[in-house]
Amino acid sequence: MLVALLAILALAACGGGDATAPSAEGSNDTEPDVVAADPDDVAVITGWVDTLATGDVEGAARYFALPSIAENGPLVVRIRTLEDAVSFNETLPCGAELISAETVGDFTAATFRLLERPGGNCGAGTGGTAATSFVIEDGKIVEWRRVGIGGGDGDGGSAT
Repeated sequence: MLVALLAILALAACGGGDATAPSAEGSNDTEPDVVAADPDDVAVITGWVDTLATGDVEGAARYFALPSIAENGPLVVRIRTLEDAVSFNETLPCGAELISAETVGDFTAATFRLLERPGGNCGAGTGGTAATSFVIEDGKIVEWRRVGIGGGDGDGGSAT
């Protein structure tokens, strides 16, 4: 099981920057590949990422369970309050759109295409990809962990 999860996470982190970048306004109108993903998890992930992409960090924060954990590179954030969740979402300079997702056990690995968002500064990360592993329980994000290096801004600070 662990080997399968690691393989999925490695694949989710791939993709780099050879895909056509969406406009700064948003979607490239491509449906995400989520056939192998838990539909309830995908609904939560899509709700969170779409809300964040509009610049609504408080709305995005409401997708996180209290308590929960977020790990973005070396930074581990213990989210105990809504304010903690808002602060975490504010640290994400990019918005994003879901490209693909796959669920193995409790984990759903999602790959995103990065884009500018109101209140953020995605910069050179725009159009790149990033991957995150989620654990979702009762419709809330319990664990949010950035995986791989993706094609983001290179410092682990991308949206996802």
